[in-house]
Amino acid sequence: MRIDSASRFISASPKAIYQAFAESDAIERWIPPNNMTGKMLHFDFREGGSYRIRLTYTEPGQGHGKTSKDYDEVEVRITKLEDEQRIEQEITFESEEPAFTGIMRMIWTFQYEENGTLVSVRAENVPEGIRPKDHQTGLNSSLENLAIFVETESSDR
Repeated sequence: MRIDSASRFISASPKAIYQAFAESDAIERWIPPNNMTGKMLHFDFREGGSYRIRLTYTEPGQGHGKTSKDYDEVEVRITKLEDEQRIEQEITFESEEPAFTGIMRMIWTFQYEENGTLVSVRAENVPEGIRPKDHQTGLNSSLENLAIFVETESSDR
């Protein structure tokens, strides 16, 4: 079972970060890595709920999509919520490729620190078709996008 992880200090409260997971339009904006865009297809944020999102490469033919050549479509089941502290998810990729089958578990934690929050993500049972370097780049990109999103939203209020 492969485990990938990443962390980032973000200058925002755990509440602001947790809220960025609880709103579909927020996730569409920050979860896609820098070379992709997001489109929410279904959203039910609650323990036991789920959401479905399509991540499309910004340049046609540039990616190695799991669902098609140009996009990834994933079903995310929310298995545990601890308000402003932790979100646990099970992610299933829609793909005909056996290398992308299975359920990847992701655990997001938000640890309050002075002047912000340490956000950590741990991906367990990462499908073998996802190259470690690509996944690390994607995780770091999403964390960077999350930081930009919540820090900008916080300064706008």
